[in-house]
Order: sequence, then structure tokens, then C-alpha cells
Amino acid sequence: MIGGAVDLIRRSRYLVAFTGAGVSAESGIPTFRGDGGLWRRFRPEELATPEAFRRDPVRVWEWYRWRMELIRRAEPNPAHIVLAEMEKSGLLKALITQNVDGLHQRAGSRNVIELHGNIWRVRCTGCGRVKTLTKPPERIPPLCEACGGLLRPDVVWFGEPLPPAEWEKALAEASFSDVMLVIGTSGVVMPAGMLPWMVKEHGGSVIEINPEYTAISEIADVKISMKAGEAMRRLGEALGLL
Repeated sequence: MIGGAVDLIRRSRYLVAFTGAGVSAESGIPTFRGDGGLWRRFRPEELATPEAFRRDPVRVWEWYRWRMELIRRAEPNPAHIVLAEMEKSGLLKALITQNVDGLHQRAGSRNVIELHGNIWRVRCTGCGRVKTLTKPPERIPPLCEACGGLLRPDVVWFGEPLPPAEWEKALAEASFSDVMLVIGTSGVVMPAGMLPWMVKEHGGSVIEINPEYTAISEIADVKISMKAGEAMRRLGEALGLL
């Protein structure tokens, strides 16, 4: 499995990575689906929709502050680190992520496309001002310094469209890609889940790293049924990056 992935990566002309919550699970950040997933303990419509925020912004913000505290204590794991090293070496051209935790950037990745936003950014529901936080907000809910409006996490909630500029970048990278490395995503959240299929449709190859069978598994040219950190550590060693 590792050998097949290494061969595809070494032969690739334009390698792109596509990551989901499984990449950060080994850093102690819960995934949303699967065993122990957040959506088994919380109802999405009560915490991650515009309607939920309008109904009870304090409850939504308390949940997000809890998640921010988890993320602040977390450290990038070997999956984040090897992806950053792949970019530095010139092997990896772009990294598309569904994650909002910023751990890819903390590991050193630079060309990161955040399809679902970033939990450390807030956006004013009044004036639209965007601000980056360095720590979880002390006041719940936080208010805009400019207009006094209610701030919300600058993330994509259920029922909201992806940021147009980021989605256009992701589509462009998928169209360029001859090999896509898909790590730790169920592949069921649309439209992001379309990206590996686009690579296959124009003749590219897909490498999937996921201990579970997913919506991507049926099109994967190489399937590595391992957790992200261990699989990427072994890939990094085989590629001479570690």
C-alpha cells in the first residue's frame, strides 16, 4: 500500500492533498462522524446552522469556545508535518482542507485552501468586519469593536455556501491535479466531496488514507487503511522527508 502510494507520488506532475477531520484526530481534536464523532453527541441543527445561532448565540458560542480550547492545546501530528515537508520539497503543490483548526498552517503548510473557514476568525453579523483571534473569546457572545454587532465564527455552517474564492481555487487545483492524496475525510460532505471524483474524471489517480471504508474508497487507486498520522509518517520516511 505504502509502496504504491510512493510510486504514484514520485511520478506525479501536480500532486494535491485533500484533508478532513481524520487528519487532526490524532492531535486530540474529535472528528464529526464515525465512532466518537461530534455529531453522535451533538445535533448539528442545534449548534452549526445560522438558525441555531439566531436562536441561541450564547449556546453556540459556548460550544465553539470549548472547541477552540481543545484546538489551542493541540499540536500538529505527523500527518500535518509530513504534508508541510512535502510542500517544502516541491512534491505537493496545494493542500485543500475541510478543517477549520489551522493545524496545517501551524505545521508549516503555506498553500492551504480552507473550504470551511477557520475557527480562529470571527465575522461581524452587522458590518461584516473580519478579525483573527489569538485565543478563545472571554465574553460570550463576543461583540464587534467597530459597530457593536454580534460576532460569529467565520466557518461554514450547514445550509451555507462555501466561500466562493476558496471554492474556485479548489476547483482549479483539482483540475490541475494528476494525483490527489485524500486523507481523513468521509467524502460525503458536498460539494467538497466532489473533488476526488473530478481528478478521476480527467484521468488522474487518487490515493486514500483512511482506516474506514468511505465514499472515496471505490475510486481510490491506492487505499491505505491506516490512521493519518502513522500512514503519513511511513510515507514521509519512504520519500526521504523524515
